[in-house]
Amino acid sequence: MNGYPTWYDPDDDRTALAAWSRLAEPVDDAAGAFVRRVGAAEALGYVLRGGGAGLAVASRWRARLPDLDPHRDLADLAAVGGRLVVPADDEWPLRLGDLEVPPLCLWVRGPLRLDTACNRAAAIVGARASTEYGVRVAAEFARRSAELGITVVSGAAYGIDAAAHAGALVARGATVAVLASGVDRAYPRGNEPLLDRIAAEGLVVSEVPPRSAPTRTRFVHRNRLIAALADATLVVEAGVRSGASITARHANKLNRPVGAVPGPITSPASAGCHRLLRDGCICVTSAEELAELVDPLGDAPAEQPLPLTSMDELTPLDLRVLDALPLGSTAGLHSLARVAGLDLPTLTAGLGRLELAGLAERGGGGWRRALTGGDT
Repeated sequence: MNGYPTWYDPDDDRTALAAWSRLAEPVDDAAGAFVRRVGAAEALGYVLRGGGAGLAVASRWRARLPDLDPHRDLADLAAVGGRLVVPADDEWPLRLGDLEVPPLCLWVRGPLRLDTACNRAAAIVGARASTEYGVRVAAEFARRSAELGITVVSGAAYGIDAAAHAGALVARGATVAVLASGVDRAYPRGNEPLLDRIAAEGLVVSEVPPRSAPTRTRFVHRNRLIAALADATLVVEAGVRSGASITARHANKLNRPVGAVPGPITSPASAGCHRLLRDGCICVTSAEELAELVDPLGDAPAEQPLPLTSMDELTPLDLRVLDALPLGSTAGLHSLARVAGLDLPTLTAGLGRLELAGLAERGGGGWRRALTGGDT
């Protein structure tokens, strides 16, 4: 077509959406509204012609035209085994429509279907500068969540994010890594082996095209995707001002449940979680409790009752006898009756029951609390 690049096709909205994802930064509401109003290819044609869009912001999109080649971006994506997913595709997660500014398209690597993987999902996020406690909790919650059939969504950063992805992979569960860079670019570099495994077994997703570098604003905007792709968000560790706290705010805005894991009150790594708990988010101390947030209508596994101990079945009178028993030395019946405030027949009957339960023992001419029985 005269005046247009050779790759431009006015009837090819898919390629046009790929082009728009390079022209416009994530959360460019003007670009999103323009594309929705006239269609991706027609909107792109306005920009390529250099006029006619009637938008004052069109100049910022045209600034990137010299480097624009969506066919090259799609070839780079194919080279790493990826695919472009657009809103018209069956694979597109409908829940992304809850966002104020949904992504124009998504660049995806991995064998899973994005919509299916996110059908029952939990975002597990937290601090890069995590503690050993936080890493252990994130990995264990993710592993157990994966065993419960929940997809783990996170941002592939150091610390809590990496532990969450790794925990899901240990259980051979589904995990989705949402990047602020292109899906062909491992960031942080040290997580490249982890991202390669996620791409082989789960999904790596980005709103920006291949070769794109991560930026501060792209990190902020990708957090909204993490929240939107999940049914619930769990913050394991976070500073008061952190990306994980931003993800929690996005989830709140989407009316999705937000949970936080309490930590030591002296740990700065848990300060953000404690702030979230003070502000009313849900305290989560197990993967089963996280599953309750993912399945609020009761599809989550029922909470298992605590196992009964020998102490749980004691009568109030037996507890009085147990409290009267010394731990080390022994005491005679009259001494025990006086301490317990019971008559001798009631006391001896109680001692018999405690002996059968393994909570009391005779020795040295008297009675004492069993050294290995019950709570001390």
